[in-house]
Amino acid sequence: VIQELIDQRSNLKMIASENFSSISVQMAQANLFTDKYAEGYPFHRFYAGCDNVDTVEARASDLAKQLFNADHAYVQPHSGADANLIAYWAILSTKVQEPYLQQIDKKDITALSDSEWSELRQLFGNQKLLAMNYYSGGHLSHGYRHNVSSRMFQVENYDVDKDSKLLDYDVIRKQAKEFQPLILLAGYSAYSRLIDFKIMKEIADEVGAILMVDMAHFSGLVAGKTLIDQYNPVEYADIVTSTTHKTLRGPRGGMILCKNEYTDYVNKGCPLVIGGPLPHVMAAKAVAFAEANTIEFQQYTQSIVDNAKTFAEACIDNGLDVLTGGTDNHLLLIDVSKLNLTGRQAEKAIRDVGITINRNSLPFDKNGAWYTSGLRVGTPAITTLGMGNNEMKEIASVFGKVLTNTSPDTIKRGKNAGSFSKANYNIAESITNEAKSTVINLLNNFPVYPELDVEFMKRIFT
Repeated sequence: VIQELIDQRSNLKMIASENFSSISVQMAQANLFTDKYAEGYPFHRFYAGCDNVDTVEARASDLAKQLFNADHAYVQPHSGADANLIAYWAILSTKVQEPYLQQIDKKDITALSDSEWSELRQLFGNQKLLAMNYYSGGHLSHGYRHNVSSRMFQVENYDVDKDSKLLDYDVIRKQAKEFQPLILLAGYSAYSRLIDFKIMKEIADEVGAILMVDMAHFSGLVAGKTLIDQYNPVEYADIVTSTTHKTLRGPRGGMILCKNEYTDYVNKGCPLVIGGPLPHVMAAKAVAFAEANTIEFQQYTQSIVDNAKTFAEACIDNGLDVLTGGTDNHLLLIDVSKLNLTGRQAEKAIRDVGITINRNSLPFDKNGAWYTSGLRVGTPAITTLGMGNNEMKEIASVFGKVLTNTSPDTIKRGKNAGSFSKANYNIAESITNEAKSTVINLLNNFPVYPELDVEFMKRIFT
């Protein structure tokens, strides 16, 4: 733990899905609730002694409902992927299971015969999901072949346009009409523009689909009222999932917001998908939701977007290829293929000067998911540290100088000796040293958790 603090103080965190939660959030998570089982939901538990857990979970749920103006909030999911699985099964239970039970005049699945249960399971497996392609910016849990979601549904993906790299709603509408999905899923993990949820809802309604939105990446921007009107999915979607630790700046975890129609089955996330909640994490979620319901948080989320836009523009000015020409949210994608680099080489070159990012597949990426052609960069964490426009320009200058002066190394031995490596790189030491100096100066001016004394922690814990 101490070493992780040292590492985070030694590197700028620019991974789009990461942030720095407050000390209050971390303290709320580190408590005796970690020892308590609480299967069920508030005031309906399968264990005794859950009175305090009930109070905490009910409070967290109420705070989330207020924050997002939602009919119902379920705060038990351990992650965004868990939240998505629960949401999928809540929809399947409401739209497939319930009509089937009514049709055969049965009240509960425990009353089904083996043949009836087999028939219902087949009905579950025949349902269709239309979601954003992983390689266009969608998430693994949105029907990616190597994820369990692709085994639950017949999945078809929509892509961004090959030229603009933007979503084309006319194409999505045409695809939805042809495919006729049960669920139209919107949301992303690597898309730098906004989604018009009003249009997505219109498309869903036209084909009789449920609109589900995964806002894991941008829920903080919604909570902070930086994304409003047609860009706020809670106003339009039937069911919305999210993590709580990205732009929302809470503990690592997930949540679900839904219309009242889905409340009963969402509340049955345990035992539907999870074995029980994590009460200590729900306590931390409650603190984070309260923190997000402030003017200061609204100013923070606007600064995230302002910083991302400034950083994108400065990257372009420094000779880098930013996908779609910029960003409207908290992240941007940089195409390094025109520099004859892979994402893996670029990621390592940037990390080696003290900036932590992740390589990322780009739409129609020829380098695949391991080496990739891109970098995904985000501003939530460095904005939490208090950085602004000037720092964004300074960091973009580091990116530009490092990446434009990096070249592929050659493979030294083996059958591919003499060929360009996809993993290793070359760069002049003078460039690296100059970049490191800039980063160290930024880290000194904007320290991570300055209230924590590393030497004191070493004495206490080692």
